Amino acid sequence: MSLVVVGLNHRTAAVDLLERMTVPPAGLPKALQSLAVREHLAEVVVLSTCNRSEVYVRTTRFHDGIDDIRHFLAECSGLDPDDLAEQLYTFHDDAAVAHLFGVAAGLDSMIIGEGEILGQVREAWQVAESEGTAGQLLSRTFRHALEVGKRARTETAISRHSVSIASAAVTLAGERLGSLEGRRVILLGAGDVSEGMAVALSGAGVGEIIVANRSAARGRDLAKRFSGRSIAIDEVVDTLVTSDVLLASTGAPGTLIERSDMEEVMRRRDGRALLVVDVAVPRDVDPGVGQVFGVTLLDIDDLKALGEASLQARRAEVGNVRVIINDELDRYRLDRSARELSPLVEQFRAKAESLRRAEVERLAPKLKDLSPEQRAAVEQVTSGIVNKLLHEPTVRLKDAAGTARGELYADALAELFALDESEADESDSSD
Repeated sequence: MSLVVVGLNHRTAAVDLLERMTVPPAGLPKALQSLAVREHLAEVVVLSTCNRSEVYVRTTRFHDGIDDIRHFLAECSGLDPDDLAEQLYTFHDDAAVAHLFGVAAGLDSMIIGEGEILGQVREAWQVAESEGTAGQLLSRTFRHALEVGKRARTETAISRHSVSIASAAVTLAGERLGSLEGRRVILLGAGDVSEGMAVALSGAGVGEIIVANRSAARGRDLAKRFSGRSIAIDEVVDTLVTSDVLLASTGAPGTLIERSDMEEVMRRRDGRALLVVDVAVPRDVDPGVGQVFGVTLLDIDDLKALGEASLQARRAEVGNVRVIINDELDRYRLDRSARELSPLVEQFRAKAESLRRAEVERLAPKLKDLSPEQRAAVEQVTSGIVNKLLHEPTVRLKDAAGTARGELYADALAELFALDESEADESDSSD
């Protein structure tokens, strides 16, 4: 069985493909169940954010399992599986683990070192656990990835000079307008990203924060925390007439602001320009809005340049984080190897014990005249011989766990004593 990840991210796919592949939070349970019933997938976790859509699985058959994932992603995107395959990356076993560790540490984010991804990794795993699709292997791997992410941020400065997507969006808006001081800003959405935007806007001295959200209660709560006001989604168009900036970041499955809406807004603004920053994936704002006279539309792609600029302050830390990832990958291998060896060692010792018992039973007619004490002594002596004989090989196997020598020992043990390694692997996967 193999641990595999198949997916795409902001480096390998354009925004329009990313948004077609996005699995919204509400659709995650259904997506997990759709994958879990496929023949060659034993465990599944789906990590879908504005920057990536990735499927982590334990496969029962490697190539067939990858095909199962590709067909699922093709169904999500509406593309032919063969056409989509060229856009996807695939990693397996150690490379898949290293990739997840890098994601959790923030090295694979558009804004290197940003903190949101760690929570997103945790949430993806927790949803999979609640749906029963994350078994022992993926749970151990994701739990370890969270440890790597925390260690990277604690022991290095990778996140100290970083900017989140939320703060990057506000910074970008401020650069385009010269200043956000005194501006009226509409936040479309009231989730974590919008909350981060509100924090950044408050620090930038905006005149008013207006929150529009599908859940009125959540919108009111966010607006109240920043001395703003909340409006209904259907009031956004009218409110844009007197606003300066729209920052959009909902998890809606489709566009909320159409080009025709914005054309109406601009007709009523008497020629005053309007800035729109849409960081939602899928997009909240119709791309055609950017063609409306007087509107400047920025999206997730426009944040990449800002992310590259902020990376310069943290480039030296990337190497330090990679050292941590390599160290943790070694620890992961050691733990995995020990788990794989334990069932093999148990099988080895069980076989030896079975042979000992069989021999004692075979000689039972010759031992029938022994007293109970003498019979117990025979059991003790024969068991002692077996245990002493197996002690040194067992210790050497465990000491070599996680190394090439350990794998060589395990293969030799299985071959010399006719042990079944597949049974040992199966035992580990179901513990």
